[in-house]
Amino acid sequence: MMRTPSLRAKMINEGTWAANKNQFKKTRVLATGNSTVSDYYDNEYFINITLGTPPQTIVVVPDTGSANLYVAPCNDNDQQNCFDSSKSSTSNATQSGKYVSDVFSVAGLTYKTQEFGLTTFIQFGILGLGWPGNAIDNVVPPMQNLLPQLDKPLFSVWFDRQGGSGGLITFGAIDSENCDSNINYVKLSSLTYWQFSMSSVHVGSYTSNKPVQAISSTGTSWIGAPSADMNAIVKAINAQYDNIHQIYYVSCTQTGLPDWVFTIGGKQYNIPSTEYVTDVGLGNGNCAVTIFENSGFGPSWVLGDTFIRTYCNFYDIGNQQIGFSKARHTEV
Repeated sequence: MMRTPSLRAKMINEGTWAANKNQFKKTRVLATGNSTVSDYYDNEYFINITLGTPPQTIVVVPDTGSANLYVAPCNDNDQQNCFDSSKSSTSNATQSGKYVSDVFSVAGLTYKTQEFGLTTFIQFGILGLGWPGNAIDNVVPPMQNLLPQLDKPLFSVWFDRQGGSGGLITFGAIDSENCDSNINYVKLSSLTYWQFSMSSVHVGSYTSNKPVQAISSTGTSWIGAPSADMNAIVKAINAQYDNIHQIYYVSCTQTGLPDWVFTIGGKQYNIPSTEYVTDVGLGNGNCAVTIFENSGFGPSWVLGDTFIRTYCNFYDIGNQQIGFSKARHTEV
């Protein structure tokens, strides 16, 4: 049986491949995109997306701890940050009726038939950046739909501190401007959350060498810990409990507090008190300690924005791993 030679083989045979190969490489270059992040008092981070035709801009929380896209529906004329399907020429209800399918864009990247939910229980949308295994109703997550367009099957997250530029999410590339080039990767232990093993926790006089499971969650403001670990940590830093607000606090002027040290993949990650102590308006010169009790099923620890501000997170879908490197900040 005769086989038709590939175009590449034909050009090599004709001696024209060397002169044209660079042009062919250019046609295969895929996309990257940057989404500027807005920082709300170091407690919440937001980006803009658009939905529909013509595009409707929606402010969403980028959340690696979930996998679905949810936005609020427009139910009255003066409602803001909502999606009005009646004003989109490309909007369609899915067969189940539980979701809407429409054009979705973020950071200059577009997918024409993204399924998303409409819910009245949120002020801001939620852009789930997790794995299909964590998606409700088996809806294909936005990141999975964007993957074929990306130069690399990954995205980078850099969160700045309050008073800075807010942050940046880079789709399809490593953020080399805001993140140190020395990236340490660990394999994921589950393809639901961005989940990995953590071998130890050390804070002052407290050390736990018990291996645990942790997740990276951009949609979680603080650090979630099991009850026993949380109690030991707040004791190690002499934090007090605020019964009204149900959070732990220390004096905003307290000095000499120890770092929180997490060991992941044989590397130590130090979180200084300048990151885990924050002024949330408690008054009386008191500042919140950014830790909460993580109870119930699932991974023991949640490394939220307190951790991510200190270390850029690199979500490598193609290699099923997550990387960390020191975040760069301009003093403000």
